[in-house]
Amino acid sequence: MTKVGIFFFSLMLLAASLGSCRKFEEYPPEPEIAFNDLVFLVNTETGIGEKGILSITYRDGDGDIGLEQGDTIPPYNPGGDFYYNLIITMSELQNGIFVEMPYNFSARIPPLLPKDQKKSIKGIIENEIPIYDPASTFDTIRFNIRVVDRQLNISNEVITPAFVRIIPRP
Repeated sequence: MTKVGIFFFSLMLLAASLGSCRKFEEYPPEPEIAFNDLVFLVNTETGIGEKGILSITYRDGDGDIGLEQGDTIPPYNPGGDFYYNLIITMSELQNGIFVEMPYNFSARIPPLLPKDQKKSIKGIIENEIPIYDPASTFDTIRFNIRVVDRQLNISNEVITPAFVRIIPRP
């Protein structure tokens, strides 16, 4: 083998060994979330923004975000504090003050990893939510969002920017 051939062969071995020593990202066991986007879905017949697709990024050190359909015994029981693991509340801007609405926008995220696997994960969660309230004349809204994992670790709370929804005008 020529010196040039040995040099390139050595470079290839070095590149292969560096690639195989790649470290996996590690995060704390508590979920961490951030607002990503809110896309309004407008009804083409009425022109009203009836629904929205709320998108958040997440990362979790032990990958235990998500509940199975059968996870309904305490603390995940219906009506309990942890039945929903994606907690979403909506507020309307009413006379200069954001007022939390009494509607339930929360959802259950299915498992992102099997229960027996523990590893750091990150990604994007999207959830479709109704945003139109025919009883309201206020057009500016925002959302508060949290995620709860199977160990009942609660993420940071994210407050979205304010959005103006399309509503019919009298």
